[in-house]
Amino acid sequence: MKIVFIQTGKTNSKEIESLESEYYKRIKRYVQFERVVVPDLKNAKNLKPLEVNRQEAVLLKRYFEPNDLIILLDDKGKQYKSVEFANHLQKLMNRSPKRIVFVIGGPYGFDSEMYGLATEKLSLSKMTFSHQIIRAIFAEQLYRGISILNNDPYHHE
Repeated sequence: MKIVFIQTGKTNSKEIESLESEYYKRIKRYVQFERVVVPDLKNAKNLKPLEVNRQEAVLLKRYFEPNDLIILLDDKGKQYKSVEFANHLQKLMNRSPKRIVFVIGGPYGFDSEMYGLATEKLSLSKMTFSHQIIRAIFAEQLYRGISILNNDPYHHE
């Protein structure tokens, strides 16, 4: 089983990128992990948000494989406490998928087609974060969830 984290657009901040990389390195101690960065759209500034979402969906779908469990990080998704997320992650892994794919869209969210492809939606907060900073936040939460499942002392309750 492999966990894949697909991100739309590159991270512009070296500090955020460094923080993300640290958590990716930690995650790889426990599971097969891959990060995929989908290139930014060209001329996105000249497009309406719905068109940006549609074009991003075309690019994102190229990275999906049959039978992927696709989880969209979306403000309309379900929220979990960290231990609850770890337990949910374990339930997903117990389904024995080849890949669990977490997806962060661009600044306008996702095209409606993406919601139809998704297994579920996950929200990290009721607050709004930039699509760049949420990557580091999710990387930390993914590591935290995996470390809980492995009885690592990282998480304190």
